[in-house]
Amino acid sequence: MHTPRQALSTALLLGGALVAGPGLAAKVIEERIATDHHDLRLERVASGLEHPWSVAELPDGQWLVTERPGRLARVTEEGEVTRLSSVPEVSTRGQGGLLDIALHPDYGEGSDWVYFTWSQARHGVSATTLSRARLEGDGLVDVEELFVQDRFSRPGRHYGSRLAWRDDGTLLMSVGERGSPERAQDRGDHAGSILRLTEDGEVPDDNPFIDDADARPELFTYGNRNPQGLVVAADGTAWSTEHGPRTGDELNRLEAGVNYGWPEVSRGNDYATNLPIGLDSAPGMRDPVHVFEGRFAPSGLAEVTGDTFPKWEHDLLAGGLASERLVRLALDGDEVVEREVILEGEIGRIRDVHLGRDGALYLLSDHADGGLYRLTPAE
Repeated sequence: MHTPRQALSTALLLGGALVAGPGLAAKVIEERIATDHHDLRLERVASGLEHPWSVAELPDGQWLVTERPGRLARVTEEGEVTRLSSVPEVSTRGQGGLLDIALHPDYGEGSDWVYFTWSQARHGVSATTLSRARLEGDGLVDVEELFVQDRFSRPGRHYGSRLAWRDDGTLLMSVGERGSPERAQDRGDHAGSILRLTEDGEVPDDNPFIDDADARPELFTYGNRNPQGLVVAADGTAWSTEHGPRTGDELNRLEAGVNYGWPEVSRGNDYATNLPIGLDSAPGMRDPVHVFEGRFAPSGLAEVTGDTFPKWEHDLLAGGLASERLVRLALDGDEVVEREVILEGEIGRIRDVHLGRDGALYLLSDHADGGLYRLTPAE
């Protein structure tokens, strides 16, 4: 059994400062975690991050971490945290805030753009927004707003907001249905979809609904509830994890023009009645590749590649919030052939999962005193 979260919290409070300082070495949380194929070592790289949401790795080994209240942190390899200036003012109502972050694929080679999503407020309502900027010193410069979903609305939830680059240079971006399920089936609404954009936030001319006058041209898929895990695998396949209502959290293989069913099709239940919502399956709507057990609450998704974890090559690692789990899924085509819980409670709510350039796995814990963690093979 892994160390219970309650015992771990006490150990963290006794083991170091709440805010990382210069030269602070990584804190070992677990010397050895046994899994089916690899024994793991879990370390905390940095702490003192307030509800961190996403992490991106800079070429110099530093990290950019978004904090939902509206701060962008730069974290050194030693764990020192600096907040950067000139971040747009975000709406922090409900689930809103500063959300995902991704570097341009050619970052460091002439296109040094940092892309980020956030919830923008206007007259008491809000919308998922995509911006980009450049880093200069301890702040952002050349901040540009690239895309805003078509309809500002209440309530302050289900912003989606994950980003992933495709091999063709286009950017996938998830937008939740904003708490209004019927919007996910309306192709004239950005809500409840995966969008496909150019690097400048424009519409690629081969998007699936480009010639449909009744559809938003940015749509790549629709019928999605609230996708908060998104990755493009080494073979070019796009995968997403999305929240079901009460259970029914899904792993989906994303394909252009596909309807993923919400709310007509769902494996989840109504919050108030606990009765099933919709059908298990329906013609013209794509079934999920995998439905997670219980109330997993997925956020963050990565593919494992490289030599560090050879037995996990091309497996997916999905983070969970309410479940506090990191789950490994081995795939054969569209079939999950192996499922394993890697972490359960060691760091609490897992918001993001990232494969580092060094082959290690990096995780964010979503807490008021959240942290950046690293998984490596145990010695």
